[in-house]
Amino acid sequence: MQNTAEYICAYCGETNLTFIDFSAGSYQSYIEDCQICCRPNVLYIRVDEDTLEVAIDTDYQE
Repeated sequence: MQNTAEYICAYCGETNLTFIDFSAGSYQSYIEDCQICCRPNVLYIRVDEDTLEVAIDTDYQE
């Protein structure tokens, strides 16, 4: 089981890698700084409970 996933920074558009905690549920959100531009992204994470496929949407931190 892969516990990482990629997301696109809402600010600079660069790809980032984040760790996924599957035990935290199928809908998660938290703030993580971009590894390139260091600006805070709000990550909205959805985990398919059957396939464990991960989808991540990002937004600017307000």
